[in-house]
Amino acid sequence: MKTHWRWLGAVAGLVVLGSAGLVAQQPSQLDLQVDGVGSVSAPLQVVIFLTLLTFIPAALVIMTSFTRIAIVFHFLRQALGTQEMPSNQMLVGLTLFLTVFIMAPVGQRVHELAVAPTLEGRMSVTQALEQGAPPLREFMLKQTRETDLALFVELGKVPRPGKVDDIPMRVVIPAFAISELKTGFQMGFFLFVPFLLIDLIVSTTLLSMGMLQLPPAMISLPFKILLFVMIDGWNLLVASLVRSFM
Repeated sequence: MKTHWRWLGAVAGLVVLGSAGLVAQQPSQLDLQVDGVGSVSAPLQVVIFLTLLTFIPAALVIMTSFTRIAIVFHFLRQALGTQEMPSNQMLVGLTLFLTVFIMAPVGQRVHELAVAPTLEGRMSVTQALEQGAPPLREFMLKQTRETDLALFVELGKVPRPGKVDDIPMRVVIPAFAISELKTGFQMGFFLFVPFLLIDLIVSTTLLSMGMLQLPPAMISLPFKILLFVMIDGWNLLVASLVRSFM
């Protein structure tokens, strides 16, 4: 396994070095001017871009509805007691598509305000970041508790903002993250209670019958699955998750 990864690393290194060599041969075509940095060589821009790519997935997970949905789905599987069904791939895939569905209006506004003008050459990258931030900030603030915002304003020693636009993103993002964690755990708790009652009823019944050697989870699992199917649980759960962001 180590040899396999070393081989992949060597191939990746050769690709990067080869690309850097090709870029170095054509500096007049690929040398760009980056706002606020100055003239940066193309190989260095590639390195910076690849470095930033490692942070993009984490940013997308924290700054969108992904966190809440993933937490609720995890609690659902634990409450049902189905172990690995639905599998992690199924739950992550459903979470991603629900996240895209929920964030579609925000993405459309960001595209109209920032992405499209930048691709057409009517706006610089710095201006695009400024124009694209308000829709995302508005979405996050709508789901963020005031106490969480006040906490990070205090910890960051940020002057008390007079309006929403004055709140910096370095305060909004962590406040939104812990608010999503709290909301996800709250929804998971209320989701857990009905299935916990079934476990208690089954355990009490088996204890009263003297069947101490029979695992209660083996008996309660079919009843929990039957309850979830009869009430159309996936429909209710997904509807509740989507409506919680509206």
